[in-house]
Amino acid sequence: MALFKKRTVGKPGEWYYCLVHHKVEEGPECPAKDRFGPYGTREEADHAMQTAQERNLEWETDPKWHDKSSDQED
Repeated sequence: MALFKKRTVGKPGEWYYCLVHHKVEEGPECPAKDRFGPYGTREEADHAMQTAQERNLEWETDPKWHDKSSDQED
């Protein structure tokens, strides 16, 4: 039985945005549950929260994802 968990080694050129520390990191430094990515560039990772907000807005306003409720049927 291993005494220590093996850390994931980051790859140069893969950028992530850490949701806990609110920072961009090259290669995964934080656990996957706490980050967005990978991104191809540092700039893309730096705008991760803005990208997520834009995608959420697109999803919330997409009529294909909203069913009519029973009281709104034609």
